[in-house]
Amino acid sequence: MKTTLSGNALSPILTSLRKANAAFAARYPGESLRRQPVHTVYGGAQVFKSDTAARLGALALRALEEYAPDARAFAAAAGLPDALAPRIHARVVEKLRREPVEDFRIDFEDGYGNRPDAEEDGHAAAAAAEVAAGLAAGTLSPAIGIRIKPFAEELKRRSLRTLDLFLTALLEHAGRLPDNFVVTLPKVTVPEQVRALADVFDRFERRRRLGPGALRLEIMVETPQAILGERGEAALLRLVEAGRGRCEAAHFGTYDYTASLQITAAHQHMAHPACDFAKHVMQVALAGTGVWLSDGATNILPVPIHRAAKGSKLTEAQVRENRDAVHAAWRLHAGHVRRSLEGAFYQGWDLHPAQLPTRYAAVFAFFLEGLDAASARLRNFVEKAGQATLVGEVFDDAATGQGLLNYFLRALGCGAITEPEAVEKSGLTLAELRSRSFVRILKGRRRT
Repeated sequence: MKTTLSGNALSPILTSLRKANAAFAARYPGESLRRQPVHTVYGGAQVFKSDTAARLGALALRALEEYAPDARAFAAAAGLPDALAPRIHARVVEKLRREPVEDFRIDFEDGYGNRPDAEEDGHAAAAAAEVAAGLAAGTLSPAIGIRIKPFAEELKRRSLRTLDLFLTALLEHAGRLPDNFVVTLPKVTVPEQVRALADVFDRFERRRRLGPGALRLEIMVETPQAILGERGEAALLRLVEAGRGRCEAAHFGTYDYTASLQITAAHQHMAHPACDFAKHVMQVALAGTGVWLSDGATNILPVPIHRAAKGSKLTEAQVRENRDAVHAAWRLHAGHVRRSLEGAFYQGWDLHPAQLPTRYAAVFAFFLEGLDAASARLRNFVEKAGQATLVGEVFDDAATGQGLLNYFLRALGCGAITEPEAVEKSGLTLAELRSRSFVRILKGRRRT
């Protein structure tokens, strides 16, 4: 066939495209193949213990037993679909016994407050010793970390001292970091703050002979400047890139963000339009980077209104009011979790053990309700994609296939479905599911 342009004429253009495509692929590698927690539970460093996760699970089970003792009562309280109520209730109970907390953050910021230096020094060392004890005993949550104070001018030295004390004590006691350990940097406003934390990590790793990149970080999006920079451009990618590959997640801080916009306290909540805007910008700015996104917290807690004085009992009216208060908070929390999931924010914050039942219930309901539709789509997609590769056609919609695969991986990872159910519904083998890669699955099927 006759052409006008020779290979030599096209060569510089193709070279330019190759470089640009390689740069794009490096900046946007796609979604992380690691398991993302469905939540992060925050707790003050002053009260952290090696068995905190188990104790939170026990408190969550106690709340469930007291205020929703069976599947029907729990479904009514949390607004769950009746058809799924027995299945969800059973799996929530199992989850709270087996793995009540997926990710825990030992907090030296808002949940801790400003204390005398000697007191914070002591808590940093004590918390590290508890983490080491939990690591040895196998009682830590699957992911864990600490939230330090922000790198604002008045707090930067205190923040770095706490970080150094904690990490040094942890390595002295345990000899290593826990799996999935991360440091949370709050109230980020400029890239230099993230860069400073990465610089500190570099120096600490060299001094303590840790592997390069052993220390990971996540940023908190709590200020308007973290959304839009001084020139009106989306700022988040610059913040993430300042971490030089160490940034794993961006967490949205609902209440600090809305307060910084002068929104009054009565209207500071997760469903506010200002929050929707910020989270949409987060999604667009970080899509394809592999950085996890996390929504904020519901601050209306499921706690009783009345408490019996020592030696006395609550009246029937007080018992009823307590139950109604807990149920209302559960419905609110479950609704917030569902709203986040529908917006593709698959992680959020929990602040109280009684929020754990509704966190898992809402997550399980979300995945179980869409399971059959996702199953049909994934089976059909794998079949069509496999046929395309077998006959040598180009199949370039792997992102859609990966998205469907991720649905099953998230459902399996949190306990919404079991491994046999995942295999049956997805049409994939357990080995294929564990590969976590749609492209790898297709390549494997083509070879067979």
